[in-house]
Amino acid sequence: MSKIETTYRDALRQALIDAMNDDPSIFVMGEEVGRYGGAYGVTKGLLDMFGENRVVDTPIAEPGIIGAAVGAAMTGSRPVAELMYVDFAGLTMDQVANQAAKSRYMFGGQIGVPMVLRTQGGTGRSGAAQHSQSLEAWFTHVPGLRVVMPATVNDAYHLLRMALKCPDPVIFIEHKSLYVRKGEMDAGKPDGEWGKSVVRREGSDVTIVTYSKMVFEALAAAEILEQEGISAEVVDIRTLNPLDDETFFASVRKTGRAMVVTEAVLTSGFAAELSARISERCFEWLEEPVVRIAGEDIPIPVSPALERGAVPSSQLIAETGLWLVKRIAPSWAA
Repeated sequence: MSKIETTYRDALRQALIDAMNDDPSIFVMGEEVGRYGGAYGVTKGLLDMFGENRVVDTPIAEPGIIGAAVGAAMTGSRPVAELMYVDFAGLTMDQVANQAAKSRYMFGGQIGVPMVLRTQGGTGRSGAAQHSQSLEAWFTHVPGLRVVMPATVNDAYHLLRMALKCPDPVIFIEHKSLYVRKGEMDAGKPDGEWGKSVVRREGSDVTIVTYSKMVFEALAAAEILEQEGISAEVVDIRTLNPLDDETFFASVRKTGRAMVVTEAVLTSGFAAELSARISERCFEWLEEPVVRIAGEDIPIPVSPALERGAVPSSQLIAETGLWLVKRIAPSWAA
């Protein structure tokens, strides 16, 4: 397959199709993944291609879905279990945190759980407080889980393919507002290796460390900052576990300033982990304290205007960058 222009949604679908064609042990299960084609259309058409034995519609029973996936993975299959929203992950945390994550250790390496839990998070569709959260920090706090949050169309394809070859359970979180985003997909060339961060834009004055949809907000902010004479470097970490911190350490040591951007709420979010690592390992290079830019510590509102105001925007990131580098308020804030 050569380079093609496609959507994030279709790149994920193609990754599943290619992986299922290559590996007969892979099957998909979840609510409405078959006849309906998935809540966001990612699995549309897979039922016709692979049949009911490999595309399994389940009851609305999240603990049962993940529990069955864990058991299937332990006995030789490679399930892709879909949770319609990451907000429902609390129902499954015993299966995820105590069974999937711990089995390799508990059984002395004799049994692994090679499964992928696909789910959707983030704002942008007025899903309100119970359908719009960013809960990746829950999973990164559990040893044994891999956590992946692709931003680009190409990463949506390649990181899912890589996840389906991983010997460990992978939490694969897709941002719901990215599904219709278009971009280039090259099936022969990933954005980077598994577990490696990627510099999406080079700069010299400030480093922006981020992931998922916030990559695009950060890139837009870098364009704004360029007009103010500030050169911003944007680092997309891509995988939260394994985490390649050396790439953004090198960037911070070059620029001397760092902003960490995440859509998740500020308190106890993954941004705190990234900020702490930078402060510990790059302290002597920092000209200013590390700044976290994150979601408000509130339930996500259903109102589109209030929803937008609850999470970081390119304007907020640029405003913070201008203050961090030049200690002046931006012209648009007047």
